[in-house]
Amino acid sequence: MHLTHYGHACVLVDTGSARLLFDPGAFSTGFETLDGLDAILVTHQHFDHVDADALRTLLRANPDAALVTDGQTAGQLDGVDARTAAPGDVLALGGAEVSVVGSGDHAQIHPDIPLVANNGYLVDGALLHPGDAYVPPGVDELATLLLPTGAPWLKVSEAVDYLRSVAPRTVVPIHEGTLADPALHYRFFDDLGPDATTLLVPDRETAVDV
Repeated sequence: MHLTHYGHACVLVDTGSARLLFDPGAFSTGFETLDGLDAILVTHQHFDHVDADALRTLLRANPDAALVTDGQTAGQLDGVDARTAAPGDVLALGGAEVSVVGSGDHAQIHPDIPLVANNGYLVDGALLHPGDAYVPPGVDELATLLLPTGAPWLKVSEAVDYLRSVAPRTVVPIHEGTLADPALHYRFFDDLGPDATTLLVPDRETAVDV
């Protein structure tokens, strides 16, 4: 499985039988000219996870790609056809099996801010993009966790505890666009994460094996 990080929450996953792009949002760049996609998956409606104009450009370049979102996000994307999904669904996308996981809700930012829907996506039982929530992957052993690193809804101790609870073989930090010094947080993951977990920080827009 190959992974390319385009910054923040946007990640391209190539399983060898499917090319899946996650969360093409406003804090990410370099994904706009991708083609050959089997699916574009959006975890939730926030602008750092879906840029509607960039999404339309992607869909024009990838007319056969499925767009998968939660129902709330689909309702906000005018003129775009989306396949809606919710936790418990299992999707066949290209040659990949994608399970939708989580509670269905975004992590709480503040009690005065209403929760929005959030989908986590588990690819072939091996790679988890949780969106903006620390959700259990639903498998006993996870190969790769894409770990949200910095956001208004989290603190580093919560990220470390989630990493410990999932204990993946490899952790790839994402959702770092709000941080002035992401490497400071990465060091906590390396120092405090499970002994059997390898921290992998890919160069931006560079494919790596996971």
